[in-house]
Amino acid sequence: MKYHFFSSIIVFILLFPVFGSGQKVLQWRGVNRSGVYDETSLLKSWPEKGPELLWEFNGLGNGYGSPVITGEMLFINGEIDTVSYLFALDLSGKYLWKSKIGKEWTLSYPGSRSTPTVVDDLVYVTAGWGQVACLEAGTGKERWSLNMITDFHGAAPRFGFSESLLVEGNTVYCSPGSPDTNVVALDRFTGKIIWISKGAGEMTAYCSPMLISLPQRNILVTFSKTTLLGIDTKDGKLLWSYKQEGQDIDCQVNTPIFENGFIYCVAGNGNGAFKLKLSADGTQIAELWKNPECDNLMGGFIKVNDYIYTSGYEKRQYYIVETNTGKIVDSVKFDRGTTNYADGMLYLYNEKGQVGLFRPAGPRMEQVSTFKLTAGTKAHFSHPVICNGIMYIRHGKSLLAYKVK
Repeated sequence: MKYHFFSSIIVFILLFPVFGSGQKVLQWRGVNRSGVYDETSLLKSWPEKGPELLWEFNGLGNGYGSPVITGEMLFINGEIDTVSYLFALDLSGKYLWKSKIGKEWTLSYPGSRSTPTVVDDLVYVTAGWGQVACLEAGTGKERWSLNMITDFHGAAPRFGFSESLLVEGNTVYCSPGSPDTNVVALDRFTGKIIWISKGAGEMTAYCSPMLISLPQRNILVTFSKTTLLGIDTKDGKLLWSYKQEGQDIDCQVNTPIFENGFIYCVAGNGNGAFKLKLSADGTQIAELWKNPECDNLMGGFIKVNDYIYTSGYEKRQYYIVETNTGKIVDSVKFDRGTTNYADGMLYLYNEKGQVGLFRPAGPRMEQVSTFKLTAGTKAHFSHPVICNGIMYIRHGKSLLAYKVK
């Protein structure tokens, strides 16, 4: 089945970068996984009770992952009775089908962790106990499946496998996190191994990787338990690594951002926020600054011009970080949560269920509108998605669609 994709989208995320000729990828946090959605003509303020709710679907099962949206359908993961499923809905929120993935994580914060990745007519998914699968987008039929624990002797981290899979051309990457199998490249049509990278030789983290494309090479950038890795996607060679400092630093979650030769990261423990300079050929890095006070754990971050906007963790507020110096130049009280960006505005969703529309103003953030999410269940951890003038928010078993155009 051929899909027609909207110009923007995300998802844990959702526009489509073109990695190969005609190939369209819909994924976690949009183009380059940066949390920026290429939308226009969105509302610049909301009514007191929030934007219009178009529909709610409340049968997803437990989970925290975001949806991905095509021109005809949307896909999202959910856990029911310890099993992870891929759900397909139409764009009016009508249930179409669900397909079993594997055993889902139920030990701590039970529910699905990751966001599907859609490439043309195939969907790539993971489950909390390490299942990786390729399914047909039109029917949910399984093309191939493997397990990162049994097939690659990986070890589940303490909150379960949470990676949203990265696809480049005909290759899909996953991170089993065993001593000799840190990252694996697979043929995305068959699941066969292309290469295995030892990386740092440690357990995987919760980070969804991103891709840096340079004239000389493409680089997969992701975290293992304590280390940021730069891996050549041609052969799996570890080009460089950056070790986090401190103890109990296994919660490396946020996807890095690459822009104009620099890598930006915000981590919940270890070095906090930091900036690295990447050499022109991609083989070396140099630390420019780090700021442990900027400690967002899993809400992502947005870079607009010379500023990073993100929440704190220990202090439940949002920070503005100047990217040339790494200094926190301001803070805003809005509890801690996620950060996305579209049409010149920041979209914040905090752990108390408040959704905020803020204007980035250089070293400041200006609050414009807020409303409280009342539907759904359990923790407010999911990252919203903005696609074709609609803001999708997953809260546990419910997926809600708000008109923001």
